[in-house]
Formats: sequence, structure tokens, C-alpha cells
Amino acid sequence: MKHFKFFATSILIAFLFVTSCKKDDPVTPVETPTVTVNESEVLVKYLESSSSPAGKDFVNTDLPTMITATDVNSLNLLNKVYIIDIRSAADFATGHINNAHNITLADVLTHIKATDLSAYEKIAMVCYTGQTAGYATSLLRLLGYDKVFTLKWGMCSWNSATASKWNTAISTGNTYASQFTATSTDKAALGSLPTLSTSKTTGQEILEARVSALFTEGFTPATVSGQTLFANLTNYYIVNYWSAAHYSDPGHVSGAIQYTPKESLKLDVDLKTLPTNKPIAVYCYTGQTSAFVTAYLRLLGYDAKSVLYGANGMIYDIMVSKSMTTFSSSQIMEYDLVASK
Repeated sequence: MKHFKFFATSILIAFLFVTSCKKDDPVTPVETPTVTVNESEVLVKYLESSSSPAGKDFVNTDLPTMITATDVNSLNLLNKVYIIDIRSAADFATGHINNAHNITLADVLTHIKATDLSAYEKIAMVCYTGQTAGYATSLLRLLGYDKVFTLKWGMCSWNSATASKWNTAISTGNTYASQFTATSTDKAALGSLPTLSTSKTTGQEILEARVSALFTEGFTPATVSGQTLFANLTNYYIVNYWSAAHYSDPGHVSGAIQYTPKESLKLDVDLKTLPTNKPIAVYCYTGQTSAFVTAYLRLLGYDAKSVLYGANGMIYDIMVSKSMTTFSSSQIMEYDLVASK
């Protein structure tokens, strides 16, 4: 009997020892494979698809979406346009369009999300020259706000009292006429897309994160003046965003590469020829369309900058002689301004 008790006790001790050891043994974790997402590629494919918030490839179809002062005035009389003026509070107080709402660029997205705009046919984004508003309009359009338009020429087209910025730009707009050339420059070889790090995985999530970041960042980092550009031409990959015909005549900035509007900036065409390791200076006729394009490229992660006032600020008289798009006194409609009390 004693032998049996000793044997049973030994078995129990051995069982407890083995069980205890098993509990103390480290458990080898099962590694979950890391899924790497090329955020820029996911985003551009999403924005080029019919599943995008715009329902189309906005950049290569409708861009730029502008509205004239005449149309804003007509719709405003019918209370059919919602006007967002993103100029400084001081300039807004001095004179603005009746019914306009003064909102900072950084707060535009929050304001639009919080406002019932269903009663309005259009939303007019207003700035000084049409360039900052074009940038904001591009971002909003890409998010699916299809009623948003930028006021062409900005407040400079509304009244001569608010036209100083464009008047100044064209008064010095021939500075670089001698530096335009007809000698073409080839596009860079196809490369890779920029790297984005939003930590998001779907096109919609990445889009929302990037748009929010760009509104917070503001328009200034997305611009370059003609003076800065011409002082450092080789520092930039220069995109001439107009037709091949105009690229040859009247010519282009030395070293600029021609990209055809609504065609070249597609993923399966020339988008990947844009560099990811160099600033990209985009210019058009007026700086308004290039602001739209720059918003898109920065959304994808490119260090793109819109050349302020476009070719109007470089070869103004030549553009006038060739009936190209230019600002002039005929663009100023002399509509009433309202001063804040």
C-alpha cells in the first residue's frame, strides 16, 4: 500500500512538473504578413476611374472649372450661387461681392462640409487672381464637390478697385520674352510615382487624408514666381501645360517640356515621366489652370509648383499679338462691391 501511494504521488508530481513547464514555455507568435500599399498608385488609379468621387477622371476631362464674373453676378441676383471669398479679412472688409462668405483657405473644407448647399446651383470660389481659388477648387472637385467653380481672374474681374494684382502682373509681363525658345526638350524617361505615407489603404481614405493635408498646408508652398524660376531654371523640371502648336509658337521657357492638357497626365501616358526627386514648375497661360494641375500633382505626392500668372507674366505682348488668353481691362466688369460695416 505504501508502495502504491508512493507511486501515485510520483506520477502526480511528474504531471504537475510537465504541466508547469508547458505553461512557462514561450509561445511562438504567428507573424501576420505586412501588406505594402503603393498609396500614390492606389490614389491615381482611383481618381482616374469612374468610381472616383468626381465620377470621372476630372484632371483629364473637366479641369479647369471656371465661372465668369458675369455668370456669378447673374446667379447671385437669383440667390443661386454660394460665394466663398478666401482673401484676407481686411481686403474682404474693404470690398467684396454681395452675399459672399469670407473663409480662410485652411477652413474651406470644414466650412463646405458643414454647410447645406443643396439650394445653390453653383459654388464660386473667389480669391484675388483666380489662382489660389483654382487650387482649392481642384481639391474640392477631386473630392466630388461638382458644383464648385473658381471665379475666372478672381476679384480682378469684378471691379477695377480690386484689380490691382492682375494689372501689376501684366504691366511687367514682358520681362522674359527674350528667353523663350522654340527648341524642344524631350520628356524624362518613365520612372516611379512618389511615395505617400498616410497609413491609409483605400483610394477614398488616401484622398481624404491628402486633401485635408493640402488645405492645411496652403497655396504658398505650391507656387513659384517667374523671377525665382528664371533665376534657377535648371533647378526645376518645367512643365509647359498647353498645346504642342503653342509650344512651338510662340515658344516656351528654355528647357520646358510640353504636356498636352487632358491627355498627358494619365497614369498610362506620361504621368510617370515627372520626377520625384526634383521640384516641378507647371505653367500655363494665366496661372489659373496650372493651379488646378498643381493641386492634383501635389495630391499624388509630387513637389509641384504653379508658376504665378503663367505666360501672362512672361511674354504678355506676344500673347496679345497672337490672340492668346490674356488679362486686360475688358475683363473687369465693374460690378458693385459691398464693404463690411
